[in-house]
Amino acid sequence: MLFSCIKGENLKLKRSFIWIAFFLLPLIPAFMGMNNYLNNRGILTNDWYSLWTQETLFYSNFFFAPMAAIYCAYLWRVENFNHNRNSLMTMPVSVTCIFMGKLLSAFFVVILTQLWVGVLFLITGKMAGLPGLPSLLILSWLMRGLLGALAVTALQCVLSMCLRSFALPVGIAALGSITGLIAMNTKAGYFYPYSLMIFGMNANKSDDILGNTLTLFLGSSIFYTILFTVIGILILKKRDVKA
Repeated sequence: MLFSCIKGENLKLKRSFIWIAFFLLPLIPAFMGMNNYLNNRGILTNDWYSLWTQETLFYSNFFFAPMAAIYCAYLWRVENFNHNRNSLMTMPVSVTCIFMGKLLSAFFVVILTQLWVGVLFLITGKMAGLPGLPSLLILSWLMRGLLGALAVTALQCVLSMCLRSFALPVGIAALGSITGLIAMNTKAGYFYPYSLMIFGMNANKSDDILGNTLTLFLGSSIFYTILFTVIGILILKKRDVKA
């Protein structure tokens, strides 16, 4: 049943407008970051690491969470209007499969987004004239950021399910990005979901900011991903169907 739910969500994604956001929105932080790097090469002398600091400054801090919110809001958009939630809840499919189908589809798009960001980083690096290829450490930051991204996506999937609005969850994600940037500068950052993506991507830093707190980051990311998944399933199971 879960496979059927995922297949249905993927059909919904096919030819949808979110692919425009998927392709175009990451271009903005990539080229803004490259422009910052080129304009400050006198002080940004660490080649690929310096470029990474500039591109992740914009992408991780301001763009990712709203993008994840757009993906999740779109996946819930049909069910949030015209009594379609009622139809959804009467389908011969478990609530767990319904929620997991949407969440895993959102995860899939987020994974593709991270890969696209990695490709753009490589392209802009070559456009900026950087030698060779970025180090495997930067690749590990990209993958680490994905783990934090999944926690944010799980939260946004719950918000999009509960708030029958397309714009409101996106607005919350934008606010979460700003507060996440503030929280990461405090001890509470590891316990604030919107900060996890920023930590994972090593945003705006050329030295690894996690260091001996890597285990705390990994544990927090996994915990929040599971927590929001369970919360989403429980809410969908227990909540009264609204017209």
